[in-house]
Amino acid sequence: MRWAYPLFALTMALSAVAVGGAVAVDLSWADAVDSYLVTNAAMGTAFALCGVVVARHRPGNPIGWLFLCFGIAHLSTAASVPVIAYGDAHDWPTGVLRALITVFALAWPFGIGLFLPLAVQLFPTGAPMSPRWRLLVWYTVVSGSAFVFWLGTGPSGVPLEGVQLTTYVEWTDQPAWVGLANVLVLTDYIAVIVSLVFRYVRGGDLVRRQLLWLVLAVIAIVVLNWPRWVFNDEGGILLLLAVPLIPLAVTIAIVRHQLFDIRLVVSRTVLYGLLTLGVAGAYAVLVAALDRVLRGAGAPVVATVLIALAFDPARRRLQRVVDRAFYGTRDPVQAVAAVGQRLAGDDLGGVLDAVREALRLPFAALRGTDAELAASGRPPAALHTVPLRFRGEHVGDLVVGVRTGERRLGGTDVAVLDLLATPLAVALHATRLSADLQESRERLVTATEEERRRLHRELHDSLGPALTGAAFKADAIGNLAATDPAHAGALSAELGTQIRAAIQDVRRLVYGLRPPALDELGLVGAVRRMADELDGDLTFDVEGRDLPPLSAAVEVAAYRIATEAMTNAVRHSRGRRAVLSLHADGQALHVSVTDDGAPEAAWRPGVGLRSIVERAAEVGGTAEAGPTPQGGRVTAVLPVGVRA
Repeated sequence: MRWAYPLFALTMALSAVAVGGAVAVDLSWADAVDSYLVTNAAMGTAFALCGVVVARHRPGNPIGWLFLCFGIAHLSTAASVPVIAYGDAHDWPTGVLRALITVFALAWPFGIGLFLPLAVQLFPTGAPMSPRWRLLVWYTVVSGSAFVFWLGTGPSGVPLEGVQLTTYVEWTDQPAWVGLANVLVLTDYIAVIVSLVFRYVRGGDLVRRQLLWLVLAVIAIVVLNWPRWVFNDEGGILLLLAVPLIPLAVTIAIVRHQLFDIRLVVSRTVLYGLLTLGVAGAYAVLVAALDRVLRGAGAPVVATVLIALAFDPARRRLQRVVDRAFYGTRDPVQAVAAVGQRLAGDDLGGVLDAVREALRLPFAALRGTDAELAASGRPPAALHTVPLRFRGEHVGDLVVGVRTGERRLGGTDVAVLDLLATPLAVALHATRLSADLQESRERLVTATEEERRRLHRELHDSLGPALTGAAFKADAIGNLAATDPAHAGALSAELGTQIRAAIQDVRRLVYGLRPPALDELGLVGAVRRMADELDGDLTFDVEGRDLPPLSAAVEVAAYRIATEAMTNAVRHSRGRRAVLSLHADGQALHVSVTDDGAPEAAWRPGVGLRSIVERAAEVGGTAEAGPTPQGGRVTAVLPVGVRA
């Protein structure tokens, strides 16, 4: 950064020498134009001004430094013209004049052949798109150097009256192959344009908007100069005065690209440019055709009327084509199709990319009820929110960014987003269900592993040692049976007690896996037995209707939920009577335990209530618990179709 201002000061000094010197030596306008002093001074000053701005705001971007070098190159050529004129008028030494003429011939080709194509191909990021595109950088260096060599060593001088000297590096018999440098530079510029096209196609929204500033500059150059190209007007050198639009556009794109929506400006410029060309061409063709039919009688008037009638329909159709190129498709069917394709195979990030591509939006995000789920792009200052609802339930929001330079989205954009809200709401709901399912599976796996660990601990800590001890006592009984029958008898009694205790442990383990009462009495009978065995002041009435065949998983879950609910009622309810109801409606098994205790504050979920909810969730059901005006109530709905 510290070199930017000294370099800029150098360019301003050269500019002052060029302009002030031309005035001082009374250089005519024709000589100033023919010697390229006017165009070199204008281009050099413009590039230097833009270069110092870019270098100040983006010192790591080489484009600013390349613009400063361009300014030095062209201003050196411009400044040498009045100095050469002054020296020739005052009989300066020939060596000094030839040195100045050498600077005049060698300086400016560096700007056009080397610094400008390098800056353009690195725009806007300051780096090639990929390592492979570095080859173009080296090609530009080679072709630019060849271009400087070709022009610098060619027969050249200063186009000033009376100045006949040439450069020090003139190659008198320059071979024809040296002129291939011009072809190299031309192909280099074509390759640079191709690289910009690739950068636009592959770039994000920010890069595309920056590149459109350069497109706008090129369009402006064409519009300003096309009359001279078409009508072959004089003053072709002055066409170069439009070139400063390029560094101006590049500087705005790098430093102030958010100034306004450049896409709107470029799209309207392209639209009315094409309309102008179309109207001019159609008018010429119609006049020529009608002139033969009407033989000159009113052909221009008829052509004007026909064009006036066709102008508005053509404008609207052409505007749709241009807007689609810059803003994407606003056709709801195509937009939904694009999003649907991403929904079939991508995650939510891919879906948001499709939304942005369809409408050329800078930002899109999906937000759930409590957090942001996915985002694409950078959020601008202005945002538009579309609520997402699934079956009347608010499941989240689609948040999109308003394009730079626009205060809000247009009616067409809003209509497309409203149409996209339905499939996005379904996708968001499916994502939430998938997350819930994954969480349920994790809980199920955890519960299974905990149950296995419990069984392992029970078998290892209780049943295993008991059976091992029983085996030792059986061996001891065998050894003592003949020699000490009394001791053997005592050991036999101990062995019987130990084996009966082991049997109780086995029964307890079996009951933990599946209560035997279910196989003996069925679900209703097992629950009724459990109600009769509970100790407390609460009396239970068990209501069981005709139940369909239930899977083992649902039957065990219903039994555990019912017994846990009854146990909680006995412990916590202040009522005297409770009803346990079991009935099925063809699709679900309904389990409820209701007591007549006095209403209480909201229940705090404890181990028992969490167990009820988790057991219901394991088989795909739901459970609720809490106080009611009539007393405490626990309900569970379990699907009867679950098989295990």
